[in-house]
Amino acid sequence: MLGRNHSSVSEFILVGFSTFPRHLLPPFFLLFLLMYLFTLLGNLLIMATVWSERSLHTPMYLFLCTLSTSEILYTLAITPCLLADLLSTRRTITWKACASQMFFSFTFGFTHSFLLTVMGYDRYVAICHPLRYNVLMSPRGCACLVAWSWVGGSVTGLVVTTAVFHLTFCGPNEIHHFACHVPPLLKLACGTDVPVVAKGVGLVCIMALLGCCLLILLSYAFIVATILRIPSAEGRHKAFSTCASHLTVVIVHYSFASVVYLKPKGPQSLERDTLMAITYTVLTPFLSPIIFSLRNKELKTAMTKTFLSKLHPSSI
Repeated sequence: MLGRNHSSVSEFILVGFSTFPRHLLPPFFLLFLLMYLFTLLGNLLIMATVWSERSLHTPMYLFLCTLSTSEILYTLAITPCLLADLLSTRRTITWKACASQMFFSFTFGFTHSFLLTVMGYDRYVAICHPLRYNVLMSPRGCACLVAWSWVGGSVTGLVVTTAVFHLTFCGPNEIHHFACHVPPLLKLACGTDVPVVAKGVGLVCIMALLGCCLLILLSYAFIVATILRIPSAEGRHKAFSTCASHLTVVIVHYSFASVVYLKPKGPQSLERDTLMAITYTVLTPFLSPIIFSLRNKELKTAMTKTFLSKLHPSSI
């Protein structure tokens, strides 16, 4: 279906880290491994805390659990391959594995963006329409929002992957990246329809990301307007504190995404491109559970309670 039989390339070579001095690769491996393990542990701890603490069984924390799931799956699609390549002398990936990596990374990445948008809508309803919150954010409504986020991510991943791997790859087969990223893969494709596919894929990605970003900005425009009308400073602080962690993650997510996807065109060193991409694929998932754990007072208290109960069961 993806044009596999029309390509002479059966595997690709990932050259993202090949230009770095070899003595830097083991420290990179250790650093990225620790960040990856911390990302997994942090998200699993958030999920376990929400699951075990009944006071957190609310739509906001349901969305947070789903967000943690998408983040774990996103890092699982890219980071293990990245770590293996850092210690390998032959950094190859098969055609099928490359297509699978692209599909899953785009699916979970866009699902993550859609879920951030849903969380923004949840905060909008909670602050701007508190009396209608239980109706608008009913269990069935929340389940539909989560389901549509996953469906949207899957459809986007399928569209992008099908469009790219329907092209013919005649050689060379060196991907100037540490993962199966769209722009360097398109440079390896041959045929007259490559520019059309490049513009189509770019349009799909930009429309999805900008759409999510604009909806989040619109939600917070209404939220800020409502908060400013609260008469007491304590009330304004309490209302904004419920949004602080989500807003911080949104800023980090889109800031690093813009660094990677909106960088100026022109000659760039491979080392610089690789380090810029690392900020989005490794650093952003690493920071997300830290931000939610530190900026969300209710979650931080519940995590401390859960952790202490495991260490000292008799004291809780």
